Amino acid sequence: MKINVIWITGASSGIGKELALQYARRQNTALILSSRRKKELENVRKACGKSTLIAVLPFDLEIPDKATQVVKQALTIFGHIDVLINNGGVSQRSLISETNYEVFERLMQINYLGTVALSRAVLPHFIARQKGHYVVVTSVMGKYGSPYRSGYAAAKHALHGFFDVLRMEHQKDCIDVTLLCPGFVQTQVTINALTGDGTILGKDDPATANGLPLKNFVKKAIRAIDYKKWEVAFGRKELLGVYLKRFSNKLLHYIVLRSRVR
Repeated sequence: MKINVIWITGASSGIGKELALQYARRQNTALILSSRRKKELENVRKACGKSTLIAVLPFDLEIPDKATQVVKQALTIFGHIDVLINNGGVSQRSLISETNYEVFERLMQINYLGTVALSRAVLPHFIARQKGHYVVVTSVMGKYGSPYRSGYAAAKHALHGFFDVLRMEHQKDCIDVTLLCPGFVQTQVTINALTGDGTILGKDDPATANGLPLKNFVKKAIRAIDYKKWEVAFGRKELLGVYLKRFSNKLLHYIVLRSRVR
């Protein structure tokens, strides 16, 4: 029996948790759940049901030096990896002038360098098998920026550049790349966002609270993954911003400023 092994980072809450819950209902699917919070991962595993094909593997994206080691551990669990869903990350809510440099470093370390390190460590396995699928949960902030999200947007833009090139270099190895670009989704991403001094914001905003329902977004995301889409943006208003950027970056600039979304 062929088992499809899916490794999800940032699986302890939000999008990652819901991905785990929905994938757990599929037959012949094994899951590896990662984040830095082992207790929460165990809770997600239990919520997924009694399947023995769900493993917990803690990994902190802020410690990319351990990526090679954690990939070796992951490969001992089910013997192979079919899909790596890079979902882990943290958002930001602070003006550039009020943000400590160390916060920008942390945003880049978690959202970009940690993901690159893990993906690079998995690459030899995908090449050897001549198959593999990278899924990256980026953001519409990887397509255009918005006030209070400078470091976050920069890291998401960097992910697009890296994985576009990875796709080019390894298409010959039958390796697929899917970039998922959500707008506002009803998660705790805003509540957990970093402020200018590195502390957690601790409160939600109307845009996130009224965003796409989490279950609906993940259902659409999984469909995009199944069809191995190259890049998909989600959210009606946010998608409009993606198209506006192609048409007129200056017009988008003024529309975003007028929206005053924080």
